[in-house]
Amino acid sequence: MSLFKRFRDLTMSNINSLIDKAEDPIKMTDQYIRDMQKDLEDAEKAVAAQIAIEKKFKALYEEQEALVKKREEQAHTAAKAQNIDLARRALEEKKNAEAKLTEYKASFEQNKASADNLRSKLEQMRKQLTEMKNKRETLVARYNAAKAQTEINKAMSGFGSDTAASGMKRMEEKMLQAEAHAEASNEMNSKEKSLDEEFENMGKDKEVEDELAALLKQYENK
Repeated sequence: MSLFKRFRDLTMSNINSLIDKAEDPIKMTDQYIRDMQKDLEDAEKAVAAQIAIEKKFKALYEEQEALVKKREEQAHTAAKAQNIDLARRALEEKKNAEAKLTEYKASFEQNKASADNLRSKLEQMRKQLTEMKNKRETLVARYNAAKAQTEINKAMSGFGSDTAASGMKRMEEKMLQAEAHAEASNEMNSKEKSLDEEFENMGKDKEVEDELAALLKQYENK
């Protein structure tokens, strides 16, 4: 049936092929799921309509079956009462009911077969839709993992690049220069302080020597 054309076309292999070519597999997969859901809804309506036809012919068939039985019983009742005309009429209506019974039964069996076939296809569609939904969850996880890996690889590709390495080397050289400058500055400050201290100490030493000489001189004549 044309109703199931998309169902036949959208096989799992076709879906996988389309996903491989899609720019965004997640969005494309969601669209396929929506399409399949719509097809499933259309199929459910078609199956419901076919089942209604099946039930209609079943009811007509059973109605004529009951009428055949009823007219046969009435014919027997009329025959026992020796009512020939009534018995004849009952048998005539029984014959007409049997003809309709045969017709309705054939239609019922035919429509039941069609309904059963549609039920089977409908079940296949439901199963495939469920598989597709389950597959979407796996696809989302794999797709997000791949995106994350790509971003990490992209970040790491520049992490150890020559630009970063040369930049770091320049920073190290600047740091060494700064340290050397600081060390030289400390040395200059240290030398200046030492020289001042030497002159200061030199003056202090002369005072001590003079005082010592005066003290010794006091005791020279004793």
